[in-house]
Amino acid sequence: MRTSDFNFAFPSDLLAKFPSQERDESKLMVIHRNNKKIEHKLFKDLHQYFEDGDTFILNNTKVFPARLFGNKEKTEAKIEVFLLRELDSEDRTWDVLVDPARKVRVGNKLNFGYGLTGEVIDNTTSRGRILQLNFIGTHDELIKKIKELGKTPLPKYINRNPEKNDKIRYQTIYAKVEGSVAAPTAGLHFSKHLLKKLEIKGINLVEITLHLGLGSFFPVEVEDISKHKMDSEKCFINKETCCIINHAIQKKKRICAVGTSSMRAIESSVSSNKNLNPFYGWTNKFIFPPYNFSIANAMITNFHMPKSTLIMMTAAFTGFELLMKAYQIAIQEKYRFYSYGDAMLIL
Repeated sequence: MRTSDFNFAFPSDLLAKFPSQERDESKLMVIHRNNKKIEHKLFKDLHQYFEDGDTFILNNTKVFPARLFGNKEKTEAKIEVFLLRELDSEDRTWDVLVDPARKVRVGNKLNFGYGLTGEVIDNTTSRGRILQLNFIGTHDELIKKIKELGKTPLPKYINRNPEKNDKIRYQTIYAKVEGSVAAPTAGLHFSKHLLKKLEIKGINLVEITLHLGLGSFFPVEVEDISKHKMDSEKCFINKETCCIINHAIQKKKRICAVGTSSMRAIESSVSSNKNLNPFYGWTNKFIFPPYNFSIANAMITNFHMPKSTLIMMTAAFTGFELLMKAYQIAIQEKYRFYSYGDAMLIL
């Protein structure tokens, strides 16, 4: 398939700039792959499609306040720095994106205030730099200072300043392990009340960790999909989670991956007999049509950007034609798109 196959247009007012008033009251499109039926529900109706012994796989990563604003030494030009990942805790070097990139060169020094400064020591891409942070204090104190100064890393397309509510809503209620620079957005719809309903019904809620970078959200820029290279992301799947999921596979229960990040994680560690293995490392797995999924037989995801790796994975799971039909219906029915948007359940 070609990247252009995944291009589509939709009204700009369907791009969600704010979350729904209540997490579980966003719209839910339910897609049945076996008979091509499409239903329109609310997310709080999710429990109706699952039963005792089924399993949900949740990504418990926690969003890091990764957006810093500083000034260049001498010129005082305002520079935005997006912390992607820490490269070396001793050297305090970070892989970052800078904006405006044309103003930031190797050797430039940035002042973030309150004793935190940085020096650009290398270029990585047109917007990418290696930044060495300087701060008098321990590594833990440095991280604490970054959290104090950092802003919630809302996606650029939301095009507004973060508000107080974003600190809570751009985070799943089960977020535990800090390390993502973007939220696993399918999980944003879950409320405590809904999770309790699932538990009472006897549904297993297991957790994996995959720390999201920005690479998954960028449009694919090559026409031949197979030539696209995914950024690596850190992933952890423990033995206990594997045991619960593998038992559900054995019992032929419904296993639901909550989000593309959960799906990518489990598909990165499949054994030869189609069971899930523990995993501690990095994955750059890119899933696109055609693809045979090994673990999950259900999936929850949001409505994604055109030509993104996320819509490509969703098409691999749903079937390309059915997914494209669902997106056109979503536009007609005014579903909200992207991170703060509505969700789909694919069965």
